[in-house]
Amino acid sequence: MRFFLLFTFPYFLFGATSFITPLEYASQLYKNPRGIGCHLCHGEKGEGKLVARYIHKKKKKSFEGPAINSLDFDTFYRALDNSKEGMPRYFLTNKEVQALYLYLQENKEKSDAK
Repeated sequence: MRFFLLFTFPYFLFGATSFITPLEYASQLYKNPRGIGCHLCHGEKGEGKLVARYIHKKKKKSFEGPAINSLDFDTFYRALDNSKEGMPRYFLTNKEVQALYLYLQENKEKSDAK
């Protein structure tokens, strides 16, 4: 039995094909890239979202996650690389950024088709 596990484990670890599609992976990544999901601030499909309304120094303010589903890839990539006020830094790999962009583009196409 040990002999079988010793030789089959590396195959399952490195050689087997993925059991989820790239779009399923992208969806999971969008909802939880590093502890807090993109959807919480940018909406389920990247359409943008009001996160909070508050009062600061007696002035009404709001915190909104901007729409990210219509950005071109270079702008999207740079925005993830250079965090802005309120945007956490995720330290995503190039493949993760590509997967997130795929997710947004697929959902945008579905929304545009309706």
